Amino acid sequence: MNSSNTIKKSFPVTGMSCAGCAASVGSTLKSTKGVEDADVNFATHTAWASFNPDEVSLEDLKSALQGVGYDAIIEEDNAAEKQEEAQLKAFNEIKRSLIGSAILTIPVFIIGMFFMDWEIGKYISLPLSAIVLFYFGGHFFKGAWKQAKHGMANMDTLVALSTGIAFSLSVFNTFFAEFWTSRGLEAHVYYEAAVVIITFISLGKYLEEKAKTNTSSALKKLVGLQPNSTTVIVEGKEEVIPITAVKKAFQILVKPGEKIPVDGIVISGNSFVNESMITGEAISVEKVKGQKVFAGTINQKGSFIFTADKVGGDTLLASIIARVKEAQGSKAPVQKLVDKIAGIFVPTVMAIAVITFIAWLILGGENALTQGILSAVTVLVIACPCALGLATPTAIMVGVGKGAENNILIRDAESLEKAHQVNAVILDKTGTITEGKPSVKNEKWYKDDNRLKSILYSIENKSEHPLAEAVIQHLKGEGLDKIELEDFQSITAKGVKAKFENQTYLVGNRVLLTEHAVSFSAEQNKLVKELEQEGQSIIYFSNEHQLLAILAVSDQIKENAKLSIANLQQQGKEVYMLTGDTEAIAKNVADQVGIKHVKSQLLPSDKSNFVKELQAQGKIVAMVGDGINDSEALAQSDVSIAMGKGSDIAIDVAKMTLIGSDIQNLPKAFHLSAITIRGIKQNLFWAFIYNVIGIPIAAGLLYPINGFVLNPMIAGAAMAFSSVSVVLNSLRLKGMKL
Repeated sequence: MNSSNTIKKSFPVTGMSCAGCAASVGSTLKSTKGVEDADVNFATHTAWASFNPDEVSLEDLKSALQGVGYDAIIEEDNAAEKQEEAQLKAFNEIKRSLIGSAILTIPVFIIGMFFMDWEIGKYISLPLSAIVLFYFGGHFFKGAWKQAKHGMANMDTLVALSTGIAFSLSVFNTFFAEFWTSRGLEAHVYYEAAVVIITFISLGKYLEEKAKTNTSSALKKLVGLQPNSTTVIVEGKEEVIPITAVKKAFQILVKPGEKIPVDGIVISGNSFVNESMITGEAISVEKVKGQKVFAGTINQKGSFIFTADKVGGDTLLASIIARVKEAQGSKAPVQKLVDKIAGIFVPTVMAIAVITFIAWLILGGENALTQGILSAVTVLVIACPCALGLATPTAIMVGVGKGAENNILIRDAESLEKAHQVNAVILDKTGTITEGKPSVKNEKWYKDDNRLKSILYSIENKSEHPLAEAVIQHLKGEGLDKIELEDFQSITAKGVKAKFENQTYLVGNRVLLTEHAVSFSAEQNKLVKELEQEGQSIIYFSNEHQLLAILAVSDQIKENAKLSIANLQQQGKEVYMLTGDTEAIAKNVADQVGIKHVKSQLLPSDKSNFVKELQAQGKIVAMVGDGINDSEALAQSDVSIAMGKGSDIAIDVAKMTLIGSDIQNLPKAFHLSAITIRGIKQNLFWAFIYNVIGIPIAAGLLYPINGFVLNPMIAGAAMAFSSVSVVLNSLRLKGMKL
């Protein structure tokens, strides 16, 4: 197959009822001609396939699944809505089946348990049981038949075999009781066992589906941030249109209190916008002409018009939603092993049931046939693989959802599983530990003259130096006038100079002033030395004769950085700081936040090589960065984490993103991984132990010891409880504090 022509598509799958179904769907897709690879997630009811579109289409994949009793939703525009509709319809059908079967099961149960010798009771129970099995539980038999036609087996197979055999035996005993009585045996009927199994399994499926809808609540909250309609300006007039009709370059009016519908750039008006859903910060951001706005953020008091830049699936909010979906549907490495087990589980259980029946026939003595049939039925009922199949994906779904609620965006299950193993954390300095926005921290003016401040303000407004913005922001609030300058010049690596009223003014580094013979006093030199030792960058402002001002600029350390780094160290992780900045600045920042391991003046490739060094020492490395220069190291690390205010490239490369700039979410991400993996292990333990203990008891292991034989009805209840308990244990993660 020409892999260069391979495309990968995800799509919802309907009709799956257990982990065995997921394995069946996966094997069907993989065996379809033209498909290179495929996988299925039972918890999210989605599948993906890598295939060659020249050899096979999505329609072909859909047909292949329909052939084995499932279906796929491949309409890309509204697949999510159709899947939700299908899931809601399936949920309502399960609810209806549960209510119907429960109503009819009650009289059958009462007759079977308390009036077992009442002859007429058998003839009342028979039609009621038939309705429960073949109407309300008919989907089990249909599913089993479709699987059997293709030589496959799943949960439907187990349920259909167990209840079908119990019902058939009961019908035989109702009409041909003398077959047993003539041999000195009682002709028991087991209608109540068959109907209670169907009812308990329906109850389990109902609770399971209800619980699973809760696991994606975080995703629904994100989707809920999108408005349904918006106001566009067409030929100067306002027109309300659906959000789906918005195209790139449309002019959109946003009124006070409205949600911004798509990403774009402001062209007129101004306002403050609450961007907390992106940044995690409550303080609203001022928006004026030329600034970007993002879908889902909330406009405050003003109105403005912006041009749509990114619409539909291209918006920042849509990409966040897509990543949450991708992560919830991804599989942790442990799940791949579970899937293999689930795939061979049903045939193994069927084999055990047959062996159980034969063993009873040989060793059972009196009532051996009846007990053999009942024990085989009980094995089939108790061994449902649902709990096993749900153990990992439900915990992953809840973990990813809880991460989204806490501004931790997890792109795949593997990173969520691996994060708790991390023992070395590398932090980029700028934008991760610091704000990434230089600001003036100290200033010393040698002439108290507001006109000089106006000159500096005007020069920095023309400068393109990164530190110029810090000076502009610092002087902005002083009500200074912009002055018309003459002969403005930018001097590479030194600074700028300009003339005003025939006087030359210089703004830049010490080299620039030295070249123009500007002298420094001993006191000024002492001040500069102190500021530089604190890791601050110095901007000098002078005329041709004397120094007028010294401004010290530094990148402010984030408020929670020191506490967050201490939390990481308490978790047993070694913390390293890497930066391209000077050694003095790097050391100053590291000392303030409590980091012992520091590397400065690094190129992007140096950062990546350092990650390799730590990995060569056997460490599991997490890299945290926000810039394009971090992307190489992010890709090399075991767990890559981007700061949400960073570059698109860093966010694309990283497997986790901390939405916004709060570094306090970093220790939370590692803790989230730890509690999620603990939940998975608990789920797997209970799912395995349940089957390890349950199957031998169902087969009759205790009978020779104390005469105990497990009733199929109790087995059905236990099986339903095991699935529900796994889902509830996963949901317990939602209440845990990070």
